Amino acid sequence: MIKILHLSDIHLGSGFSHGKVNPETGLNTRFEDFVLSLSRCIDRALSEPVDLVLFGGDAFPDATPPPFILQAFAAQFRRLVDAGIPTVLLVGNHDQHTQGEGGASLCIYRTLGVPSVVVGDRLDTYRISTNNGDVQVITLPWLNRTTLMTKMETEDLSMNEVGTLLLDRLRLALEGEIRQLDPEIPTILLAHLMADTATFGAERLLAVGKGFTVPLTFLTRDCFDYVALGHVHKHQILAEDPYVVYPGSIERVDFSEEKEEKGYVLVELEKGHTQVEYCPIPVRPFRTVNIDLTQMKDPQKILLQRIEQAEVADAVVRVKYHVRADQLDQIAETAVNAALASAHTYNLQVDVVSQASRTRLPELKDSTIHPIDALQTYLNNRTDLEELSSPMLEAAQLLMNDEAGQIRLELPIASETSDSELTIEPIAPVPEDTQQLRLL
Repeated sequence: MIKILHLSDIHLGSGFSHGKVNPETGLNTRFEDFVLSLSRCIDRALSEPVDLVLFGGDAFPDATPPPFILQAFAAQFRRLVDAGIPTVLLVGNHDQHTQGEGGASLCIYRTLGVPSVVVGDRLDTYRISTNNGDVQVITLPWLNRTTLMTKMETEDLSMNEVGTLLLDRLRLALEGEIRQLDPEIPTILLAHLMADTATFGAERLLAVGKGFTVPLTFLTRDCFDYVALGHVHKHQILAEDPYVVYPGSIERVDFSEEKEEKGYVLVELEKGHTQVEYCPIPVRPFRTVNIDLTQMKDPQKILLQRIEQAEVADAVVRVKYHVRADQLDQIAETAVNAALASAHTYNLQVDVVSQASRTRLPELKDSTIHPIDALQTYLNNRTDLEELSSPMLEAAQLLMNDEAGQIRLELPIASETSDSELTIEPIAPVPEDTQQLRLL
C-alpha cells in the first residue's frame, strides 16, 4: 500500500490586502497564514509518513514571485527532500510565465537537479520508486489553446469546433502515454484543469479565454487508479471509480471562499484499490456582515448586535451596511471600530440608499402588476415627468409588443453569485440566440 498526500493551489503570496504587517517579522500576516497552512500539510506528510507527495499546481499567484516568497516555498518542500519523500510539482495556470512556455516558477527545481523532485510542465509519464513500491504518474499541466494548436488551425472555426479539436488533440496525446504504461503497477493522473462537472468559483473567471473544460468521462479511465486534480479551490470528489479528486486550495484567497473548508487529501493506493481521506486544516476565518438598516429606528444598535453575533475575533471581516442619508449621523464610526477591534483585519462598506430608489408607492408592491400599469402608476406620481409621460408609455408599449416577434420583455433580476461574478437572468421568454449576460 502506497500512502500519498495530495495538495494543490497553494497560491503563496496571495491575499496581502486582507492582512497587516507583523511588527516582529516585518511580513504580511496573510503571507504568514499561507506559510503556516503549507507547513501543516508538510508536517502531516512527515509524521504519517507518506511515500509520495503530489502537488496539483498554482504554487504562487504568478510565475515571478518575489525572492522571499520563493524561499518560503522552497523551505517547506526541502523538508520532504531531506526526508527522502518523492514529490511531483505540477505546473498550473498561475505558474506559467507566458502561454505555452511552461512553468518558470517551478522549473528551477529540475534545473538544479533537486533529488526526488519531479516538475510536471508537460504531458509526460514518470515511474517513481517509493518505500512501498513503484507508481506511475502521468503529469498533465495546465494546457491552453496555444499549447495544442496554432492560430492558423483555428482561424475559421467556431468556439465549439475549437473546443472539440482541442479535446481530440489532447485525447490522442494522452493515449500515447497510456499505451506505454506498465499494467502491473498503480497509475495516477495528476492534472491541473477544469472538469465539466466541478463546482467552480473565482478560478474559472481568472482562467477565462486561456483554457478549456475537460469532460469527466475523459478522466475516468480504467487504467487510472487515482486522478489527482488541481485548479478548483473547493474540495470535491467528482467520481469514485476511479477516484477523481480536487483537494481544493489550502487557504482562503478571498471572500468568495468564505464558507469553504481548506485542506488536503490522504490517499492509500494499490493496484485496483484506492482509499481517500479529506483532511481539513484550521485556517483563518473570513466573516461578512451584510445588513440593511434603512428601516431601523436605531441603526447603530442593530449594526453592533450583528457584528457581535458574527464572531469576528481573529477573522478577516468585511462589514457592508445600507443606510439612508439621514441615518448617517446615527452611526458613530468610533463605536463600530471598537466593536471590530478583535478582528484580524476589517473594512467597512457603507451603501447610502437614495430616497428616490426606495418604493414609496403601495401599488408597486404587487409583484403581479403589469409592467405598463406599473410605469403608468409611477408616472402619475412624478409631476416633473408629466411632459415625458406619453412618449415614455408609447416607447414602453413598443417594447412590450415587438413588431418582429411579439416578444414580451420584463425587467431582469440581478443576483449576486460571488465577489467576482454578477449574473443577470431574464425572467421572461427571450429569443433562442440570446445568451445569458454575464458581467465579470
